[in-house]
Amino acid sequence: MTLLVELYPWIKALHVVAVIAWMAGLLYLPRLFVYHCEVPPGSAESERFKVMERRLLKLITNPAGIAVWVFGILLVLTPGAVDWSSGWWHLKMLGILVATGAHHVMMARRKDFLHDRNRRPQKYYRILNEVPTLAMIVIVVMVIVKPF
Repeated sequence: MTLLVELYPWIKALHVVAVIAWMAGLLYLPRLFVYHCEVPPGSAESERFKVMERRLLKLITNPAGIAVWVFGILLVLTPGAVDWSSGWWHLKMLGILVATGAHHVMMARRKDFLHDRNRRPQKYYRILNEVPTLAMIVIVVMVIVKPF
């Protein structure tokens, strides 16, 4: 555990970098879905979106999401890093779970597009695009302000 204390600044820095990459993926992927809705299934444009969505998810969003969780768990395991008597971390954790849930929904929707089975309108993806944004706002306010 003393190693975690010594490495805390590095773990925290890597966690923040991972969060930035994860949020970039979670904010961009639903936008790709919005544009993907506009093109006919099986068209060259649709196939291009499938490649873009796969690469974004597999090369950036998924690895970053895993890194967020790994570094986050290491941070909370660091002695003294979290005041467990405060209530802010409960709401932060809820925000993390919401963002993670949105991530899993996006993985499922990508499979729908991959198999030309998308039945959802653009509006669905526009709303889905707001979920990580709201989760991010909650998380950042809880971590920085710690209102309770």
